[in-house]
Amino acid sequence: GGDRTSGYECAKLQLMRSVDDVNPEEELANLEDYIMETANQLEIGMMGFGGKKTLLGCKIGAVNRIAPSFFVSVAYNCWAFRRRGVFIDPQTGSITEWQYERESQTQTEGETKDSSFEDAIVLSTPLSEEDVRKLKVGDVVVINGQMHTGRDNLHKYLMDHDSPVDLNGGIIYHCGPVMIKDEEGNWKVNAAGPTTSSREEPYQATVIKKFGIRAVVGKGGMGEKTLQGLKKSGCVYLNAIGGAAQFYAKALKKVTGVHFLEEFGVPEAMWHLEAEGFVAIVTMDAHGNSLHKDVHEQSRMKLSDFEKRVF
Repeated sequence: GGDRTSGYECAKLQLMRSVDDVNPEEELANLEDYIMETANQLEIGMMGFGGKKTLLGCKIGAVNRIAPSFFVSVAYNCWAFRRRGVFIDPQTGSITEWQYERESQTQTEGETKDSSFEDAIVLSTPLSEEDVRKLKVGDVVVINGQMHTGRDNLHKYLMDHDSPVDLNGGIIYHCGPVMIKDEEGNWKVNAAGPTTSSREEPYQATVIKKFGIRAVVGKGGMGEKTLQGLKKSGCVYLNAIGGAAQFYAKALKKVTGVHFLEEFGVPEAMWHLEAEGFVAIVTMDAHGNSLHKDVHEQSRMKLSDFEKRVF
């Protein structure tokens, strides 16, 4: 309810509620329970990859409205474990105990555990069409070599201009990185999580074909035009993990250059990065298969079963 301003504010406030609380308004409590039950039957899953658990919580608030309008505002939050706690010895300043971690997860600061990726397919740039045609939906890959960031401004530019670097066999990463300069004035990647790829749907297939790109990295998947472009040109879409910007920053070891920094700004510039151990999942392959399309179609079929709602 409310207007656009008060409705959005109310929706955001719901994110601050405890996951296990009970709504004091019985009607809203019933609605929360219904949405939790039915949404998790859609089997959309984490990151849209399919699975039995889609929502971890649903909270609803109500505010007064004027008669001619009835806004419904939705605020959604992706869950990520973004905190870490320690006990520190006040005398020495040393860490005596880590918090929020299971014993099996404890590791030395800065150490990267890769035991989960032992069966991953290693991709070293530049990629060949043969390399890419071997990949299929569900494959876990580890990227080594050069990657190039590209968001809205770059894709629009590449539609009508040449690339400032050779992209043949290359990888475009849908990412607006957070960059810093060290004491020597060299650029370093501070955070580099994937951005939503669907924004590049009008451009992607054309850019892939024009420059011989072999892989696109982002999150959320892309549409039918891009899927057909992947199949025709021999390219794959790799889904990176949303919310893991610090994890990916550690895998981007070096900044080898940048273009369009002054024209587009830091997030939209074309950063050239050297990757080592960059992990992603093939969710759209070069054979016309798309995990995103499959999950979308299956969940829509399930959604039709809930058209008539009873609270």
